[in-house]
Amino acid sequence: MKEVSFIRQNMEKWKALESVVDTAGTQHPSRLADAYTEITTDLSFSRSHYPRSRITIYLNNLASALHHLLYKNKKESGSRIGRFWTTEIPAVMYASRHELLYSFLLFLVSAAIGCLSTLNDDLFARLILGNGYVDMTLQNIADGNPMGVYDSMSPLPMFFMITLNNIRVAFVIFIFGLLTGFGTGTVLFYNGVMIGVFQTFCIQQSVGMESLLALWLHGTLEISAVIVAGAAGFAIGNGWLFPGTYPRGYAFRQGAKRGLKIVVGTTPIFIIAGFIESFLTRHTETPDVIRGALILFSLAFVLYYYIYLPKRFNHGISQT
Repeated sequence: MKEVSFIRQNMEKWKALESVVDTAGTQHPSRLADAYTEITTDLSFSRSHYPRSRITIYLNNLASALHHLLYKNKKESGSRIGRFWTTEIPAVMYASRHELLYSFLLFLVSAAIGCLSTLNDDLFARLILGNGYVDMTLQNIADGNPMGVYDSMSPLPMFFMITLNNIRVAFVIFIFGLLTGFGTGTVLFYNGVMIGVFQTFCIQQSVGMESLLALWLHGTLEISAVIVAGAAGFAIGNGWLFPGTYPRGYAFRQGAKRGLKIVVGTTPIFIIAGFIESFLTRHTETPDVIRGALILFSLAFVLYYYIYLPKRFNHGISQT
């Protein structure tokens, strides 16, 4: 990109950031942190491509001034790891809000396709879930234990197997973003179809409510984390396909860094979901009201952490 184009495309933003620096005493710390990130990103690009330019000096001075304001007499408010979960993940999720929306919509559409396909084709469930799984589920229903699959092995080995597999799937979804997002979309689509097929099949067998309570007891966290991992994969793909004002390679690297943070952030969610699936889901005798309350609590957490908290940080009303 020519220097004049770089300046023309970003000048208005820099003027706004100058205003933030000039009024730093009245700005919320999170707004200052966001401004610092924007300035240093542009400075890094300018240093790489126009090292002797006056615009590089200008951005360096602007970044230095804001750095001084941010870190002057700063008191650490917890460990680096703690800040990663409480600050960095919400910030990166806000930056990836569009990718998260794409991931959610793709999963929703694919689940609907799985549902409709199962309703219109009696053999579709066997095609997607496999004959062995379908026959096992039918036998469990006949035995009066429709969700017996969750009680098929000891809790602890099941926990490790499920958790490691889910984390592996999340990283596969992320890495497949290297295929410009097409690979990520393919994995998301398949997982969405599976959910739609399984849920519809259970409804057809008159165990719909039991399957809803059993599946979503752990699935609220698990499926949500899969969708979030999809946003990580799309972050890479978008960096490559839609670089904006930056060179494609630079935008791709930034998208990869953003996506990596997102997918790492799903790890605790998968651990908790794996624990619930291995130790709690098997207890189908638990009152429906308790299981329903746990599902709603999980949903509230997901909406708070991945939707509300990022917006709150962006609007400068987060806690410090």
